[in-house]
Amino acid sequence: MTKNTNIRISLPAVCFVWQIAMIILFGVFIRYNEESDTHWIELKRRKNISTHLENDFYYRYPSFQDVHVMIFVGFGFLMTFLKRYSFGGVGFNFLIAAFGIQWALLMQGWFHHLDSDDWKIKIGIENLINADFCVAGCLIAYGACLGKVSPVQLMVLTLFGVTLFAVEEYIILELLHVKDAGGSMVIHTFGAYYGLTISWILYRPLLSQTKHLQGSVYHSDVFAMIGTLFLWMFWPSFNSAIADHGDGQHRAVINTYLALASSVLTTFAISSLSQKHGKLDMVHIQNATLAGGVAMGTASEFMITPYGSLIVGFCSGIVSTLGYLFLTPFMEKTLKIQDTCGIHNLHAMPGVIGGIVGAITAASASESVYGKEGLINTFDFKDATANRTASTQGGYQAAGLCVALAFGLAGGALVGGILKLPIWGDPADGNCFDDEVYWEVPEDEDDDIPASRHPDMNHVRNMADV
Repeated sequence: MTKNTNIRISLPAVCFVWQIAMIILFGVFIRYNEESDTHWIELKRRKNISTHLENDFYYRYPSFQDVHVMIFVGFGFLMTFLKRYSFGGVGFNFLIAAFGIQWALLMQGWFHHLDSDDWKIKIGIENLINADFCVAGCLIAYGACLGKVSPVQLMVLTLFGVTLFAVEEYIILELLHVKDAGGSMVIHTFGAYYGLTISWILYRPLLSQTKHLQGSVYHSDVFAMIGTLFLWMFWPSFNSAIADHGDGQHRAVINTYLALASSVLTTFAISSLSQKHGKLDMVHIQNATLAGGVAMGTASEFMITPYGSLIVGFCSGIVSTLGYLFLTPFMEKTLKIQDTCGIHNLHAMPGVIGGIVGAITAASASESVYGKEGLINTFDFKDATANRTASTQGGYQAAGLCVALAFGLAGGALVGGILKLPIWGDPADGNCFDDEVYWEVPEDEDDDIPASRHPDMNHVRNMADV
């Protein structure tokens, strides 16, 4: 097999040049905010604050750590299911996230936190959380292209993905004043359709040359399940990290917790019903069990009620599992979309469900449920939105979903066209899903478990089944 050696030239150049650019841009634009600067002491005295606990760091840092673990461990290990691409799954996830958070701090800062007095971006702990959210969209997009693109292409995907995300986020959250604490629309819907469109543009008709690598083995599925469990445990923090202090964050945790639990049971049920002899498919368990967290993102801080959260998780688990069974093969065969990780089932459809649930919940909100002050605080009905009603807010929520879809599809088409240029050193079709193209891989005689040892188990799966 011929190995691609362009990485020796292109990847070091891109990493060095872009990191130096980050250093320069941070030197020009980025400064500490007042709560992370030494002026915090003066601020405490001026505002008669007696304890450091009122610093936003102590309130947000636990959630930041949980989200950070999801980005680097959860997403990374979830992508290790391919038998010969575990290094690429977790390693390139690391690369994308490390570059993406730096670029996100700049892009989001220019749109949201630029101080007009000195033209500097003041960052604190909440900026770090939002940068992780921004990177999550790019990692979702990576899932559709897993194993089929070069690391330089991934850096370009991240550069444009973060830029598009920052613009989309500004339009949805700042201009339309849409509520989307857990990012069903801003993160999941955008990231999924961004990645799916890129995968469609980069369609590889000869991918059958690597058919023997487009599946898992026993231990690779176990590693991927580690990622699932980390994501599942910390998803309540993801959906509540930037929610309003107090009741909003409390509801976001409860609602997400319940939706996740509900999606697990429905995923197990549909998976068992769909397989011979009632056995379970690990692909479904690794992915569709998380669909409740995605679908609960937008409405997580709303008064959707506990049983409403269970319904959202119930429906999203069914839709996601059925997507792996029927939609993924259809998309690859008919629509020419090769979705390696099945992000359409885990992020795209549940993200759209989340946007719709958020619009309906917002439109049906009332003072009898929220109270007058609660209604105003939950939906930020003040200043620019002071004259909005609940039904009007529902319409804006639906408009936010449309914006996320438009940015994902149009942005993916643009970036896909750029990535298709023959200058990025993308791997040949016969080199896809193989770590040896970009990594020093130790020899292991037991790397592939012979199928004869597992005659009744579907450990080596075709991409159509993934």
